[in-house]
Amino acid sequence: MATNAKRPPAGAQKFNRVAVMAAGSRFFPLWATAEHRGRKSGKSYTTPIAIAASTTDSLFVALPWGSGTDWVRNLQAAGGGTVRWKGVAHAVSEPTIVSADEPLAAAGGIQRRMLARWRMEHYLRLHRASSA
Repeated sequence: MATNAKRPPAGAQKFNRVAVMAAGSRFFPLWATAEHRGRKSGKSYTTPIAIAASTTDSLFVALPWGSGTDWVRNLQAAGGGTVRWKGVAHAVSEPTIVSADEPLAAAGGIQRRMLARWRMEHYLRLHRASSA
């Protein structure tokens, strides 16, 4: 059962199909892709995500549709997955929902001001296990 009632708008699926082609490359540093397996089906999925902030050992992902989306629940059930960001594949683990305080502390300058304006309640913290 979803932990959050927010749902992406109807056009999000169409946008995601296009965004996946560009996300994760070094030319679009805000966008990345999360590669994960379905909890029940075991099917592989690739979802475009926005990296809100990063540290040497963590990535913070913005959750505009809340923490109950399928891709978040899939990563949590599996204990991790792979994030392609800036042209590099990162094995990620320990998916944890955190408040805005952590990514705000990790961000600097313009990025911090942008996050403060977003006023998003929840982010997903992913521990970078290694580079694939």
